[in-house]
Amino acid sequence: MGERTEGGVTVLRKGAGSALAATVLLAIAACTAESAPEAQADLDPEAPAVLAVADAALEAISAEDWEALADLMIDGAISVSTSTASVDLITRDAWLARPPGGDIVERGFDPEIRVSGTIASVWYPYDFYLDGAWSHCGVDVFTLAYTGEAGWRIASLAWSREQPPACREHPDGPP
Repeated sequence: MGERTEGGVTVLRKGAGSALAATVLLAIAACTAESAPEAQADLDPEAPAVLAVADAALEAISAEDWEALADLMIDGAISVSTSTASVDLITRDAWLARPPGGDIVERGFDPEIRVSGTIASVWYPYDFYLDGAWSHCGVDVFTLAYTGEAGWRIASLAWSREQPPACREHPDGPP
């Protein structure tokens, strides 16, 4: 497994295989355990910067700007898309090679943010529209690492693809 240090963060290189995916999924689970309401009331001063990265990622997805999305990620970042039928892994490089897929609108709401030193997570319910039609909803889970000079960057992004009542549509209704 290739690795290097970038801004004080150890970055695992592509090719780390299922061990990397398992480590990322364990980190997501550890960072996104259900938050007590009082924990959200006392947000870390870094929380706005962490949320800004998650918001920029959703904007990049909606614009189908895969380069902008990849620029928000550390090298070797991984994405995990889940549904009741599948689990798909997507590397940072695969995002860069992704072709356009239609008119996308993805909107997050009611984020839960947790920060501990140089790691953070955003639990972000979302709804997703494709070509003007409601497609699905779910939760995006961003795990971020503080990289020093580059600031907060996405280490992993996992999301569920569901339908109500398993998930909620955006409280503002359709876009």
